Amino acid sequence: MRFFPLLMLLLAVSCNSQSSPQSPSPAYTFYTVDRVVDGDTFWLNDGYKEGFKVRLIGIDAPESRNTGHKTIQPYGAEAKQYLKQRLSGQKVRLEYDVTRKDRYGRTLAYAYLSDGTFLNAEMMKEGYATTLTIPPNVKHADLFVKLQQQARKQRRGLWK
Repeated sequence: MRFFPLLMLLLAVSCNSQSSPQSPSPAYTFYTVDRVVDGDTFWLNDGYKEGFKVRLIGIDAPESRNTGHKTIQPYGAEAKQYLKQRLSGQKVRLEYDVTRKDRYGRTLAYAYLSDGTFLNAEMMKEGYATTLTIPPNVKHADLFVKLQQQARKQRRGLWK
């Protein structure tokens, strides 16, 4: 009987800890931006010499330079400059969809700034890109269509 109070105390502590579980906060990896290629592609520093190239999923910014079979497009320089401005001195975290690499070896991702800004969506919202839905990476396709319609209606970015 003398162990009864101790047993009651242990049960109370156990019940209290189970009734208010602590939610573990997600651990994200943030990468430093090395350079911007154009309005939908940039390089991240992952601690290795070369780093890796990221292509934003679901959007397509106009070309800002002549490369291979692609030529400079209207509003390409502005899209690149806007992305460069948004990424300057920033760290980003990546979110993936179904396919993690494209045929060129670029990492396909949704990018988020450290303040939580969804970069792919912001590029659409501000009119610096158009939708580019390539299945199976369609997680945010409906959002991007909606944001493109709004940017076009509000005559933002390339819709001026």
